Amino acid sequence: MHSSPSGKPGNTKTVIRIRDLKKTFGKRQVLKGIDIELLHGTCLGLLGPNGAGKTTTIRILLGLVIPTNGRIEVFGEPYPESIRRVKYRIGVVPQMDNLDPDLTIFENLLVYANYFKIPIKVARDRAEELLDFFALKNRRDEIIQNLSGGQRRRLLLARALINRPELLILDEPTIGLDPQARLLMWQRLEALRKNGTTMLLTSHYMEEVSRLATDVIIIDNGRAIARGNPGNIVEKMLGVEVVEFSADEKDLRELARLLRDCDVATELVDDRLYVYKKAGCRELDEAATSMPHVVKRPATLEDLFLKLTGRKLRER
Repeated sequence: MHSSPSGKPGNTKTVIRIRDLKKTFGKRQVLKGIDIELLHGTCLGLLGPNGAGKTTTIRILLGLVIPTNGRIEVFGEPYPESIRRVKYRIGVVPQMDNLDPDLTIFENLLVYANYFKIPIKVARDRAEELLDFFALKNRRDEIIQNLSGGQRRRLLLARALINRPELLILDEPTIGLDPQARLLMWQRLEALRKNGTTMLLTSHYMEEVSRLATDVIIIDNGRAIARGNPGNIVEKMLGVEVVEFSADEKDLRELARLLRDCDVATELVDDRLYVYKKAGCRELDEAATSMPHVVKRPATLEDLFLKLTGRKLRER
């Protein structure tokens, strides 16, 4: 697989540069000054609760929404003036399935290739290559209605690559997939990234982001509240280990008080106390061996996400 239409990495180091991006819908301000810089050959994960502003940012980049304020450059060209030219260098995997249900797998790829004015022989060769890459070759003549959800998601990704994009925008690319299909998609996306394809990823699967993204930005209420390498920001902002205690709320409050002199952060949620450990703590070790319901595990990106954005479901 190639990472650009010419098969060579792009020569623009910064693929996306966004400064002070704002968007207001009526009285509701969805984006409140987001900055993004996406470098060639990297994968940036945009994380946030529903309504945080991720989808609006993607829609602005695709030219579907006009920003209220901000400066955007893609491949060094200003938006929205250059959007028609830039779109030829971008591939998009949408969250919603928009394949043509009346066409076969192979025909879907050829029709999409025609939008990019790709010659028919080149399009056929690329389609065959992509079907092989995404384990769809044996189903090439099946109509879309006969495909499983996993096969349709793989086809959406194959279709996004028909123009050999330098930038791949992935909006919840593995939503609804079973573990086997998700693993295949991750393997294919990792291979593309290692070959130089630049990616912008939104996902609610923290394992997916941790695996694919070289950097993440966590957005909440229209603002970036954390950014950096997934592993580094977890360790820096949260710690290396999480210890969960389940007990009576009064006992948990007393435990949190005992840990005040340790290099830990605590979070009390109902009958559960989360202790985020950055360094050794004798009181924590003693509590972990003496209390009955304790779980120890490495700190993850999901822990950081929940700590920063809250654990309660929001209505938007």
